[in-house]
Amino acid sequence: MKIATAAYPLDWLESWNHYEDKLSKWVSNAAGNGADLLVFPEYGAMELATLDGTEIAGNLEASIQSVSDKMEEAAALHLKLAAEHNVHILGASAPVHAGFARPVNRAEFYTPTGQRDHQDKQIMTMFERAPWDIAPGGPLKMFDTTLGKIAVLICYDSEYPQLARALSEADMILVPSCTEALAGYWRVRIGAMARALEQQCITVMASVVGSAAWSEAVDEGCGMGGIFGPPDTGFPGTGVIAEGTLNQPGWTYGEVDLQAVHHVRRAGVVRNRSHWDEQETRVKDVVNHKLL
Repeated sequence: MKIATAAYPLDWLESWNHYEDKLSKWVSNAAGNGADLLVFPEYGAMELATLDGTEIAGNLEASIQSVSDKMEEAAALHLKLAAEHNVHILGASAPVHAGFARPVNRAEFYTPTGQRDHQDKQIMTMFERAPWDIAPGGPLKMFDTTLGKIAVLICYDSEYPQLARALSEADMILVPSCTEALAGYWRVRIGAMARALEQQCITVMASVVGSAAWSEAVDEGCGMGGIFGPPDTGFPGTGVIAEGTLNQPGWTYGEVDLQAVHHVRRAGVVRNRSHWDEQETRVKDVVNHKLL
């Protein structure tokens, strides 16, 4: 299959039609290049707050409500585009009011047959904890699709091996991200590549890029698209299937074959995924030696 993963700039939107036109062009371009799966980044939906003006878009709490109020309409647009172009789409995540004590960071997954489901972020960054006060949401999920078994680890979640281990049956783990500095981008990329190595799967990273000075939450984005696999049989020696250009908006495309995932898990040079539990016996008793 062919994957398209986004380096996505946030725009000041003059109208809902402006947003529809933008998203339609992005999806049309990816589908026109043969993509089967499209991945948008974390907090890419924050641009919807601009539809309510400068004061709302620039206010942390008010922008949450603004974006949350628009996500059902955004979902309808994504479903329409997924069906029209026969593609699966991981939509840009958004802070949404979803019945928890505080808003959660939620990414919606859409199929061309009209189905949708979501993945909530599990572990909050320092900014999400305070001052934004975004809460951990519902549990990790596995999406069993016609493209394979797909899971999602939103940004910071990709830096935690145990979360990925819980998803070890996934063929692909999607990693939508929003990072403001090069160090943040590389933390998430290193996490995504490490998870591909450990669970012997494909990981797909999308990024917010560019300036959005109107927002305190997503004022600067640094990153690029990337598609990674285990550096082993059937994959590039670097583990990098495809990568974009830093901070350049657009799609990054990569061809992947899930048979390569199944093969490397069964007959790879190393077997990290199947040998995972051997760690438990080796770390049970740590022996301290004093060397003077």
